[in-house]
Amino acid sequence: MPKYRLAKCPVCGGNLKVIKYQCEECGTEITGNFELEDFARLTDQQLIFLKTFIKTRGNLSELQKELGISYPTAKARLEEVAIALGYESEEVDNREKTLEILEKIEKGDITPEEAKEILKKYKK
Repeated sequence: MPKYRLAKCPVCGGNLKVIKYQCEECGTEITGNFELEDFARLTDQQLIFLKTFIKTRGNLSELQKELGISYPTAKARLEEVAIALGYESEEVDNREKTLEILEKIEKGDITPEEAKEILKKYKK
């Protein structure tokens, strides 16, 4: 059974750093203070989800069947992976857009009816 990467300390849960690489062929060793790439920081569950997402070519219906999860769970896990990879939460982004629209209404830049139409476009 292959040994996979560790991203978290098994004792305290802190982040681990790679400090040594060794060539399997010639034994050359490189030491330093290396950062883990983004995908190495994902949990095993997140990696399984991501692999399944790619396997199903992003088709959430197929992904749901394969993993035996509901649509809301699939969406939540996708959001979790996106956040773990450093992308902003869609919820935060939508909240910010909503606040911007409300400010425009307050300033008189747009009418409530126009705001309603703009918000409908965000929901799609």
